[in-house]
Amino acid sequence: MIQKGQTLPTATLSELGEGGMVSHNTDELFANKRVVLFAVPGAFTPTCSEAHLPGYVVLADEIKAAGIDAIACVAVNDAFVMHAWGDAQNASEIMMLGDGDASFTKALGLEMDTDNFGGIRSQRYAMVVDNGVVTHLNVEASGKFEVSNAETILAALKA
Repeated sequence: MIQKGQTLPTATLSELGEGGMVSHNTDELFANKRVVLFAVPGAFTPTCSEAHLPGYVVLADEIKAAGIDAIACVAVNDAFVMHAWGDAQNASEIMMLGDGDASFTKALGLEMDTDNFGGIRSQRYAMVVDNGVVTHLNVEASGKFEVSNAETILAALKA
């Protein structure tokens, strides 16, 4: 599993934007920026839709005011699903990134097998990435939602 102080692995994440599909190389996406990256097991799933993403939507301005250039949400879903979920959640301030084949999630060592529920998915986590380096990492225990929420990350940014 990736640790604080390590550089994010090189991978490609997709985003459906106004101009169509964009493939982001993580080396470029996180270069010379301070980013909050959080991951959810799946778009449109209960905790993710009722609490995780909405918390970041509500606190986006405060998080950015704390010195963050961008907020990104990633899930092992395709970019079309992530875009639709972002639209449904009014998440215009958040990059909705698809890791369709879970390659980024696996490279981080943060995958989990949900078996017949959805197969390989991401564990729930949040991190602060400064110029590609993880400076803060909170990974949830299985079935929990306590340390990767927007309030906890905002508190860490202000500490």
